[in-house]
Amino acid sequence: MTLVLILIMVLLFILPVGFIIFLIVRGLVQRSENNRMPVLSVGARIVAKRTQTGGGKYVSTSYYVTFEAPTGERREFVVSGSEYGILGEHDTGMLTYQGTRYKGFQRAGFPPGGFQNRLP
Repeated sequence: MTLVLILIMVLLFILPVGFIIFLIVRGLVQRSENNRMPVLSVGARIVAKRTQTGGGKYVSTSYYVTFEAPTGERREFVVSGSEYGILGEHDTGMLTYQGTRYKGFQRAGFPPGGFQNRLP
């Protein structure tokens, strides 16, 4: 009976620790792959925006934007809340990314900095 209890306790410790280690390794591998990829800039249009909330006592929100290239290829990126707020569906411009890492989006027809540069 005590052997079964020991096995259960070991499993209850090993499974969560193993899962945490798995998540850390997966994040490091993704980061390494992104760092090896070239930084690309392509013409794109924003076709969708979405949020995902999670958590219990403390709520967190993740922001996602989907871009479509002229070839029809779609890519979804995680963006910051402030970036999410200024991007609108159907905006067109230049998308810059590296692997799965979003680097920025410059709307077509506007100078860097947006409308601020156009004020008298």
